[in-house]
Amino acid sequence: LDTPTRMRIEAASRTLKRRADMVQAWRAMLLDLGQETPEHFVDWFAIERFAGRDRDIGMHRHWVDPSQPFAEAVLRQAHGVVITSATLRDNPPDTPDDWSAAEVRTGALHLALPAARVSLPSPFDYPAATRILVVRDVNRNRPDQVAAAYRQLFLAAGGGGLGLFTAIQRLRAIHERIAAPLDEAGIPLLAQHVDAMDTGTLVDIFRAEENTCLLGTDAVRDGVDVPGRSLRLIVFDRVPWPRPDILHRARKQNFGKGYDDMIARLRLKQAYGRLLRRAEDKGVFVMLDGMLPTRLTTAFPDGVEIQRLGLAEAIEQTREFLRE
Repeated sequence: LDTPTRMRIEAASRTLKRRADMVQAWRAMLLDLGQETPEHFVDWFAIERFAGRDRDIGMHRHWVDPSQPFAEAVLRQAHGVVITSATLRDNPPDTPDDWSAAEVRTGALHLALPAARVSLPSPFDYPAATRILVVRDVNRNRPDQVAAAYRQLFLAAGGGGLGLFTAIQRLRAIHERIAAPLDEAGIPLLAQHVDAMDTGTLVDIFRAEENTCLLGTDAVRDGVDVPGRSLRLIVFDRVPWPRPDILHRARKQNFGKGYDDMIARLRLKQAYGRLLRRAEDKGVFVMLDGMLPTRLTTAFPDGVEIQRLGLAEAIEQTREFLRE
């Protein structure tokens, strides 16, 4: 056969094989639909989209309580386990220093013996080293206003800014609007889900270049360590509520009505915790969502004043505080 004909036949063969494999997978899933969902699990169908197009359809099964298999596979097999984090505990307004969230999230509830609890004070002077600003006059549903806020705050800090987003689409929209003006000001802008680099490489560049800014989602919100002036400003686009999908609904029903607040507070605590990594660090945390409820502000350390103000005031305070 000539080359074009052979290539067409091979392509058709691959397509037929892929579709046949898909039929087998669908047959297995359809047979499973005749059975009840096992206890402690939740099932759902989902369409995966990429760049506005449907890419895949799947049937999913997940543990309602993910700490249960962790407790069985890890905790019960070990002679002893130490779990430590600055964000293990939740701080709801009515029950400060609540350990129940930590026990739920670590699997300690599934152990035969209760866990030993230890809480140590932070070595950082949060009131002196940080500022928390909640901007009231930016419409979070207007991309142009949000982009202007990010641009001016990053310029006021002279770089070293981490922009956090709760949706990839909004991150891309803001990046498109502010990349050029920041570049003109000599401030490089990196972005997760935009730049063709993995998250680790983006964070490495952000850490090494003191006046670079980075836009990202939850992967850079949780567990990123950038000490020094490379990270001196965090700007959050909106309150990080959990996405109301089927898995979240099942977990909310299982863990109670305070589940949403707990998740949002822990995400805020994780984000704020990126600011201070060394004793000499200082930084500003800005929330662009004026709808931040007071009950979520207990996520922040005691003694730190939470100021609700306009964007112009927030820009000026950021400039003055980071200039000292």
